[in-house]
Amino acid sequence: MGLLSNRVERSEINPGDHIYTYRAVFTYSHHGIYVGGSKVVHFRPERNADSSIEETDSYDSMSSSCPTFPDCGFKLPNSGVTLTCLDCFLGKGSLYCFEYGVAPSVFLVKVRGGTCTTAPSDPPESVIHRAMYLLQNGFGNYDIFQNNCEDFALYCKTGLLIMDKLGVGRSGQASSAVGAPLAAILSSPLKLLMPSPVGVATMTAGMYCMSRYATDIGVRSDVIKVAVEDLHVNLGWAEDHNEEAVERVPSDRLITG
Repeated sequence: MGLLSNRVERSEINPGDHIYTYRAVFTYSHHGIYVGGSKVVHFRPERNADSSIEETDSYDSMSSSCPTFPDCGFKLPNSGVTLTCLDCFLGKGSLYCFEYGVAPSVFLVKVRGGTCTTAPSDPPESVIHRAMYLLQNGFGNYDIFQNNCEDFALYCKTGLLIMDKLGVGRSGQASSAVGAPLAAILSSPLKLLMPSPVGVATMTAGMYCMSRYATDIGVRSDVIKVAVEDLHVNLGWAEDHNEEAVERVPSDRLITG
């Protein structure tokens, strides 16, 4: 991995790594936790049968007929946390590895959000435990700005939650989506003071990078460490899995083989 790209080969990733791949010609990235055995736990929007908008992903059709992993696509009803094989997770995309504990200078140089954080990662066994626990218990409702696939992976890696529910979540992608237009708006008055377009562009880029840095979980002051077993209590998610007769696949069978 380097400053320009976090792309890696499959042989370079380890259980507990936060991985991602790009979708829709690099429009956005999809994130998950590699748990070993060529399997990934990730978070995605629930498929809503009553919705007029059909949500599809490249791994939807693949995981339904995966030739190498019989349990590919496993998830509980009313949960977006899904277990798939690495092939189906990537689809036709390349493999990238999210970086943790980067220096502020490195964070600011990586202009695109959703690739790194200044926050340190917990040990791999803790990361995998959180991912497998959430596979069995859910991660609440998917929200593109406050509770998305990157938020899921960041929580699994760090155990950190943002308690301010009015702003963006932990996701670097969400921070970039909000920060870029905000920086453009704030820098608009500078056009009257700076005749040079280069100066305005530089100031806009600086505001964008600083807005990303200010929302990173490694520097925010509104984050707390929460045990995965206490997530439902802290966030008020309804634990209704016991009301349904659901056959849960044992964790040891899911991550071996």
